[in-house]
Amino acid sequence: MFGKLFGRGGERPAADPHALPAPRRQNGVYKLQTLGDTRVMALVVAAESGDWDAVRMASAPFDLGSDHKVLGELSDVDGLQDWIGRAVEEDEEHRATALLISGARHISWGWEARTSARATDVSRDQWRVFYDRLRIAEEHLLEAAELRPEWITPWRRLLTSGRGMSLGTAVNEARLAAALRRDPLDLETHIEWVSHLQPRWHGEPGQALEFARKAFAGAPDGHRLGCAVAMAHIEDWVESDDKNCLDTPEIQGELRDAAKRSILHPEYERQPGWQEDFNIFAMALSLAAESVVAPRVYHELDGAYTRWPWVYMAQPEKTYARFRRRA
Repeated sequence: MFGKLFGRGGERPAADPHALPAPRRQNGVYKLQTLGDTRVMALVVAAESGDWDAVRMASAPFDLGSDHKVLGELSDVDGLQDWIGRAVEEDEEHRATALLISGARHISWGWEARTSARATDVSRDQWRVFYDRLRIAEEHLLEAAELRPEWITPWRRLLTSGRGMSLGTAVNEARLAAALRRDPLDLETHIEWVSHLQPRWHGEPGQALEFARKAFAGAPDGHRLGCAVAMAHIEDWVESDDKNCLDTPEIQGELRDAAKRSILHPEYERQPGWQEDFNIFAMALSLAAESVVAPRVYHELDGAYTRWPWVYMAQPEKTYARFRRRA
């Protein structure tokens, strides 16, 4: 059935030589680690050990100036902030890379202090630590962007810090423009702006979905930008008081078409961490009670669960497992 619907005989892509073996599963589900890639795991292990030379060597297969997902794995390494400053000061040749990693880490570290609580529930001390860490992130990312003007990842991260520090529309729109000049179809930049356009961040209802639709309309078949449309619908669900708000034939059809033209298209390229793209669609399709392509998406994931975007759920992994059973 899947082959008839989506072509290529429904066959899975050739085995990835760098793929991590799936761990033991509970209820058929497992959390994806280090993008499911042995090379990313080696990079994270090097960062956890505080070995800058090992980090530089392990990062060689990747371009941190454009690979948001790999940079994201580094930004989540606990303790990295304790030693990355030495690399910034001592390694002049690779200063831009060290600044980029430090900036990304300080944003994640800042949000750890702030937590995901509503603004009214964040203490004064939490806000102070949050802003102190974001100020360091801003300084390091702006210098990295100056040293390596072709990089897009500093600008994508500056969108996050700018939103957190409430730097205003003009600043954030300038940063968006800087990122999109470097890659007009960059998915992570678009998803960050989808978040920025939400009413809780001073956007207007409908802005994010309009932005995502326009971007995806200009993308070639098989491009990841379809995920921006799915994410915009998820964000609408987060903002709504009606938890069945996506369960309409129109939204089901849009998500179905977007999945077919992006992640389920033969031209879609599976890079390390591709499972997150599929998880975005899995969540959106499930919230919309879509029943045609959702089974295919879960089938391709084969139980792989990613933290994003399920963080919006009270019990993310259990919710994923429940939706998967129903698909």
